[in-house]
Amino acid sequence: ILFVCGGAFVVLDTLIRQRVGRQGMGFEAKLNSAGKASLTEIINQVLPEDLLKYGLIPEFVGRLPVVATLGELDEEAMVRVLTEPRNALVKQFQKLIEFENVTLRFTESAIRQIAIQALEHKTGARGLRSILEDIMLETMFDLPSMSDVKEIVINENVVHRKESPLLVFEKAS
Repeated sequence: ILFVCGGAFVVLDTLIRQRVGRQGMGFEAKLNSAGKASLTEIINQVLPEDLLKYGLIPEFVGRLPVVATLGELDEEAMVRVLTEPRNALVKQFQKLIEFENVTLRFTESAIRQIAIQALEHKTGARGLRSILEDIMLETMFDLPSMSDVKEIVINENVVHRKESPLLVFEKAS
């Protein structure tokens, strides 16, 4: 039987830091400065004893022979999550807007700023949807009542709430 477990183990890094922390004595002893290491570097050093200290029961830890950790996503990874998968968030919103016969376009800088906001809020990839929904909410609400809109452009200023999305209208004939 294969067990796959995943989740955010809050405070686990503190337990690992305590174990890895200062262990040297004497003039030439190496001092491990675990306090300066990044979260990813610390979590990569997790051992079954750390999981036991965390509060998992020994019977459960014993059934997890391989422990693998995942690093935090960086800006580039977040941008890829927004744009590359077949069901990427940007593509989903473009499809929703397409139902109104309107094209939705995000500038490269807007996509980067959305990724940066998710990183700042420390919400990871899960936070990307709520940021996009917040940006698009008013426009998606108003769009069905506008018949002459051809394109919506989301730029960096829209992401920062400095302006509304740019609406491109069809020429009246």
